[in-house]
Amino acid sequence: MAELGTVAWPPAPIRTERLVLRESRAEDRAAFIELFASSEVRTYLGGPRPRDELERAVPEIPGRRPGAFVIELDGAPIGTVMLDRRDAERPGHLRTDAEEAEKTEEAELGYMLLPSAWGRGYAAEACAAALDWFADVCPGEPVVLCTQTANDRSMRLAAKLGFVEVERFQEFGDEQWFGVWSSVRPSG
Repeated sequence: MAELGTVAWPPAPIRTERLVLRESRAEDRAAFIELFASSEVRTYLGGPRPRDELERAVPEIPGRRPGAFVIELDGAPIGTVMLDRRDAERPGHLRTDAEEAEKTEEAELGYMLLPSAWGRGYAAEACAAALDWFADVCPGEPVVLCTQTANDRSMRLAAKLGFVEVERFQEFGDEQWFGVWSSVRPSG
């Protein structure tokens, strides 16, 4: 995925009621390997990757790029939330004109949390904070989210965050849900 471009990075850590969203550090490497090796985490993301492959491939400081936050709880990493540019070649875009879509890839929200952090509202809290940050640095720009319709947790989170369905399509052999969020709310 393409990066966010000219966004000043890294921002100051973002603090929520229970979490801190911050730039990645070397001590986060083990958590990143765990996220990508977990069959639970990767159920709807193409499956787990072999741990030995990850040990070789994951950089010393993983996920260090604009728009990628480590989610920290009580000083320990529990996941990641990312805002990247959606690849123009993939299905699912707000702009129907292919040439226009290539010029301006939409910002896309992604997230992964360790299973031990599931079911406590951390994903909603972290994603909402990341969306608020994005609305401040890219005012008025919409954010998209794509998830398998079979992923009930992600479907509920998308609704909770205020994403609105744009379309459904087949990709990776499964039905995908594609929605949009905007910080600009209709008046009235």
